[in-house]
Amino acid sequence: MRVVLERRNQAVHFVATTESGATVAIDGAPAIGGQGLGARPMELVLTALGACSGIDVATILAKQRQEVEAIRVTVDGEREPGKEPSLFRSIAVRFEVSGRCNPDKLAQAVNLSMEKYCSVARILEPTAALSWSHAVLPAA
Repeated sequence: MRVVLERRNQAVHFVATTESGATVAIDGAPAIGGQGLGARPMELVLTALGACSGIDVATILAKQRQEVEAIRVTVDGEREPGKEPSLFRSIAVRFEVSGRCNPDKLAQAVNLSMEKYCSVARILEPTAALSWSHAVLPAA
C-alpha cells in the first residue's frame, strides 16, 4: 500500500494520492501556516477510525440481513494538552443507524468492529482510551 503526498503551496498544504487513485487535501493549523485548504492530519486519524469501523459495521449488518437506511459515525477525540507530540488520550465513537435494525445486532456489529476487526482502533489502543456507543434511530 502506498500514498504519495505533494506540497501544493509554499506553506503546509498537501494533496495525498492513494494507491487506489483517491485524493485527499491536507493542511496544517493556521499557527504553522495552514490556510484551511484541507483536513488536518489528526482529523484524518479520527476520520480513518470512523471509516474503518463504519465499514465494518455496515458489512456486518448486511451479513445479518438488517434493513439499514443510513449509518452515521461521530468520532470525538481529546488530545494531551501541552505535549509534543500531542497524542489522543481518549476517543469516543458513536454509531447511529436508521432503518429496521435489531438493536442487539447493532451492538454485536459495533463490538466486533471496535474490539476485533478495525485495524485503526488496534493502532490507537496503546495510547488512547477508546469508548463507543450506538443507537438505532427511527426510519426516515
